[in-house]
Amino acid sequence: MGILLPTQILKFDDPQTWPTLLTIDHASKILSLSCWTLRQWDKKGKLKPLRVGSRRDRRYKKEDILEIVTNGFYFQSVKKESA
Repeated sequence: MGILLPTQILKFDDPQTWPTLLTIDHASKILSLSCWTLRQWDKKGKLKPLRVGSRRDRRYKKEDILEIVTNGFYFQSVKKESA
């Protein structure tokens, strides 16, 4: 399924060991970013996690994280038009 069981070993450099949904802690370690950065990206709409449970915990899709690892992450800057 998509849930990491205690008996499974998550190897951050091997996507085959990643569950379908990653916690913010797992995603931050894979991307070598802080959890704070991922929260800021969420607020800015740069990388939107799913929200699960009554606490609305963040879960990141494996394919989204793998896309960043494989191709990098490029933000589109928004230019303000001068009047």
